[in-house]
Amino acid sequence: MKKRIYILVAAMAGALSLASCDEWLDVSPNTDVPAKELFTTENGFKSALAGLYITMTEENTYGKNLSFGLVEQLAQMYDKLPDGTTDRNSVYIYDRETSGAYNTKGVLANTWQAQYHTIANVNNLLKWWEINGEAVLVDTVTRRMIRGEALAMRAFLHFDILRGWGPVNYAGSDGAKGMKCMPYRVVADHSKQPLLPASDVVGRIIADLLEAREYMSYEAELDLRNDTGARYMRFNYHAINALLARVYSYAGDRENAALYANMVIDGCGLTLESGNDNDPILSKEVICGLNMYELKDNLSDYFATGEKMNTKYYLNISTLNAIFESVGSESEDMRAKGTAFHRNNELQYAMTLKYIDNDNGIIPLIRLPEMYYIACEAADDSSEAARYINTVRNKRGISKSKDVQCDTEEQRVTALNKEYRKEFYAEGQYFWFLKSHGVTGALTHCPDVMLADENFVFPLPDAEVEFGWTDEADGNDSEPVY
Repeated sequence: MKKRIYILVAAMAGALSLASCDEWLDVSPNTDVPAKELFTTENGFKSALAGLYITMTEENTYGKNLSFGLVEQLAQMYDKLPDGTTDRNSVYIYDRETSGAYNTKGVLANTWQAQYHTIANVNNLLKWWEINGEAVLVDTVTRRMIRGEALAMRAFLHFDILRGWGPVNYAGSDGAKGMKCMPYRVVADHSKQPLLPASDVVGRIIADLLEAREYMSYEAELDLRNDTGARYMRFNYHAINALLARVYSYAGDRENAALYANMVIDGCGLTLESGNDNDPILSKEVICGLNMYELKDNLSDYFATGEKMNTKYYLNISTLNAIFESVGSESEDMRAKGTAFHRNNELQYAMTLKYIDNDNGIIPLIRLPEMYYIACEAADDSSEAARYINTVRNKRGISKSKDVQCDTEEQRVTALNKEYRKEFYAEGQYFWFLKSHGVTGALTHCPDVMLADENFVFPLPDAEVEFGWTDEADGNDSEPVY
């Protein structure tokens, strides 16, 4: 299946890496055919949608920065520091360019640009769906799939911009909802768009997801466990429900967070795994992921087992033990065992195998355990909350005698804090957990770093401040959708 997809859109991927946003809005990225011709066939629509998924695997977004890269460095999950620095805190230098080190300001600017580049092209696809969709996409399911996945992708991309450039502790901080932080782009042009309050962005994300969910409702009975169409590599119906659970949890809407999380747990067909031998990424738990072509080769600069491991994303074994609450190489938790981490005992280094033993080329965006954690946080009853989180812990090999309690809100957040850092190591979720809960101070696995609120809020890129937005939207086409 992977090979057929890439035969269709391999040329597109190359063009996307070179073409500007202007160019792709006007032409087909794989043939240089004008867009008005590309979107006259069903294959043209499908090719454009596939190309969007490919752009999401690039380094500036989920092929590095927003998965195992920058956001994991911000959470201090690696002990390997970039050449040119010995100061872990230098990763939080957001106000100036730095050479020979993290250069976080530059990386963030590239990530912002790449996210909005993809969003612009999602909007272009949606525009042509409105113009030609009914005439060209005569198969109802295909027509609904194109629009549903595109809307879900637009919401997903905007939400991760919000998680980075939006406020700390959105649900529990006074004034957070009113913080103007980003545009929500729904037009396929280059008009300037206003910075919106975080609450408006959340509302528009939810509106896109609810519409996407309606379009994708034809696959409500999809069993991802027995899916032969690789729907787990797309924004399928269950992925949209999972994303709704994630967004509602972020917003502090426990009722809806619990509703959608349990819909996924009960309806997607996936179950929690009790072993990760030959599958440390736990691909059978992926609700939505990306397929990176030749992932192991493409990521070998960051993850590879070797004698020195000195240019890779390694951590000290002592750091691994702190993250997973283990002693030496002994651990009940399968997430810390040799099936999950390669250990170099001579150097006392360790490295995750998630992107080394990854035969399906998966970059996970949403996995099943997160739904249990969201349900835990949303549960009204403390025993029910504990049941959700301990279900995951027990599946990971931790004995019931070590079950955690969730009798107080502090106990619940503390337990979830530990589980997020263990479960989603090198997947880019832990930093967002810390930010959304306003967890500051020293990290258990990195006591030398003291996180503060200012470490969590990314500043707007210089180009965006100078050129990218106005107090009001330009033109009638830029009216808000929600």
